[in-house]
Amino acid sequence: MRCLLGLLLCLFAVADAAAQSAPPHAWLFGVWTGGLFPAPRHPTAAECLAHPTVIFTQDVVLRATVTDVTYAQRVVATARTVGNNTDFTFAPAEAGPGAGTDPLTGLPAGGFRPGFGCGSPDALRVHRITADEISFPGCADFPSPLVRCPAR
Repeated sequence: MRCLLGLLLCLFAVADAAAQSAPPHAWLFGVWTGGLFPAPRHPTAAECLAHPTVIFTQDVVLRATVTDVTYAQRVVATARTVGNNTDFTFAPAEAGPGAGTDPLTGLPAGGFRPGFGCGSPDALRVHRITADEISFPGCADFPSPLVRCPAR
């Protein structure tokens, strides 16, 4: 009995250390849909993965746009989670090939703004609504909540 108790305490300590070493935004890792459009409340994996909108990894956040088939990538500089909010700051976006300003719109060439339509292109606040639903408050490019894509 005593050995079992010691083993359980050791396992809890290892699990706690692993949780503490995980990045503060680990709860977001994966594929999300919606945001640009209303998402179904409980999508199947096939429905969700047909229209992935945002992908969170440890070092990069990728986002879809309506006007391009490729994902814009933002390199995570910092991530901080307090309560139900995770605040990201991103490394400054680099200008791609053929960069410049569109003289008609004043936007970067191609019309894409490097951020998420928030106050700053190099910042993003993610608000956790539930474990599988988030929103980007104050971000005009993402007026609807996003839902997590299920694995299967």
